[in-house]
Amino acid sequence: MKKSPNTFHKQAALPTDHGSWVFLLMPLLIGFFSAGRWPPAGWMLILAAMMAFLLRQPTVMMTKAYAGRRSRNILPTARLWFCIYGMVALFATVQLIRRGYAFVLWLALPGVLVFVWHLWLVSRREERHQMGVDIIASGSLALAAPAAYWVSLDTPDPIGWWLWILVWLQSAASIVYAFLRLEQRKLKTAPAQAEKLNLGRRALTYAGFNLVLSAALGISGILPAFLWVPYALQFAEVIWGIFRPAAGVKPTHIGIRQLVVSVLFTLAFILVWPL
Repeated sequence: MKKSPNTFHKQAALPTDHGSWVFLLMPLLIGFFSAGRWPPAGWMLILAAMMAFLLRQPTVMMTKAYAGRRSRNILPTARLWFCIYGMVALFATVQLIRRGYAFVLWLALPGVLVFVWHLWLVSRREERHQMGVDIIASGSLALAAPAAYWVSLDTPDPIGWWLWILVWLQSAASIVYAFLRLEQRKLKTAPAQAEKLNLGRRALTYAGFNLVLSAALGISGILPAFLWVPYALQFAEVIWGIFRPAAGVKPTHIGIRQLVVSVLFTLAFILVWPL
């Protein structure tokens, strides 16, 4: 007797990389709270962004099935969830257009292009351990910050672009640091201090650049004066991680700590922005 497909197949319905949620939710929250208001249309933006984000999983599963990487038995379930997410995303998008926010949809174009690139890598079994791809993808997700900011203010204010840059820089530094922590897991013995610094040089450069840039923007009066505070938090985490290698630490524990730091960064950003 043929087994019927599982309608709520987790791998076809929900992202398996749970930490990726923060790269979408963080820019949305920063965008809305930086604007200081949360209009009704904001909920439609959140719904559209969330559904577009969820669409990734069933699409990837279908791509893997057609490429011979997964059994085709998952196709009916993946197609079902693709249609569900797609219809809800279309509904939210139409609502945004009807309310006069069609200009925000241009921000989705880079995300579509990056996603197509990702699917191409998936079809070639080359999507894993691609730091550069992850950083570029986080940049497309960071566009949710200006989208939320513009919807809140009813206009494409230039500050939205600063929010995009600031969020993307934090996400990029977070990704580089995550790769460092995963690389440290392979260490058999505790390296010398100089070797620890050399191993973490790239992560330290990213976090240090973000701290210096945010401080300079605050001092110059272009952006809030205390904007450096959340980036100082991230910089401190990188310093801690460099000198406390994650040898033998489970990836889950690394991910949870990364999530906590990202949440604290978001809260600090929201709190210091009005100052």
